[in-house]
Amino acid sequence: MLSLPKPDALFTHESDLDGLIAGVLLRRLAKQLFGADVPLHAYHYTGWKQRDHREKSAWVTDLAFDARLDKPDWVVIDHHPAEAQPRQGRLIHDATKSASLLCYELCRQSGIASPALDRLVHLSNVADLFLENDPDFLLANDYASLVKIYGFWSLYDLLAGEIERLLDHPLLEVMAVKRRVEDPIGLAWSRKNIREITPTVAVVETVVGNTNLIVHYLLDEPGARYQVLITLNRTGNGSQLVSLRSRNGEALKIATRLQGGGHPNACGGTLPRAVKTTSDAIEYLRQLLNPKKDLPLNSLESLFAGILTSAGK
Repeated sequence: MLSLPKPDALFTHESDLDGLIAGVLLRRLAKQLFGADVPLHAYHYTGWKQRDHREKSAWVTDLAFDARLDKPDWVVIDHHPAEAQPRQGRLIHDATKSASLLCYELCRQSGIASPALDRLVHLSNVADLFLENDPDFLLANDYASLVKIYGFWSLYDLLAGEIERLLDHPLLEVMAVKRRVEDPIGLAWSRKNIREITPTVAVVETVVGNTNLIVHYLLDEPGARYQVLITLNRTGNGSQLVSLRSRNGEALKIATRLQGGGHPNACGGTLPRAVKTTSDAIEYLRQLLNPKKDLPLNSLESLFAGILTSAGK
């Protein structure tokens, strides 16, 4: 029998399909094991790292394990590189599986399974691990795009938490058309709008299309100049989110400097509140990644805030 502590709260990654499916599956598992409707919370990496974790017991998925989560009755189900080794808490970890697949394996042990969930978790696994040789690769990315386009909580509310309703959902037709029509247009435009940050890092501006696929194509092009490509996305509250991609593990090193996290080749973070526009973001990244002195991050933020003030922004 599966032995897990009863959680006071569930936490997952807000930015993608993997976090959505993993979080919903854990909520169902808690209901099955304890008969309780445990609240589900979703965070971006930067907000998660800044959060004060006061719960006595919690389950966390699709958010990397670190020393702050190493508490009795805390369980982390994850596939990102672990920043520490558990001494008090429990870490269920496998870098070769998505968070949704790891959570689904726990669910199956308690009798939570169906052909629909089998299929949905497979698609999430292919998209999140970017398994480009899988025959479902493009379709899986269409599913992943649903969360990128419509948002975590909007999609959750639309489905009323019943993630199986995503299978063959009418909105997938929109994603398929966007991929066929927008991606070639967006790739051609983005190829001409790459802004260098360092000799090995650049920001790719995007206007239409699946950003992940466009960046993937750019990294794979013959003679690709940059090891890490960054894309920017402004949220509804004005924050600038950064997404980083690479081929040989370089992206995570940059994300860590931005107080973000994720996979070695696919990760993200949030820029300081003072960074509002694309131009601001590029200037900030250039200061951070090409520092004149070895300044700590908070000093760089203060320096950048001063530049904004002097520029009248």
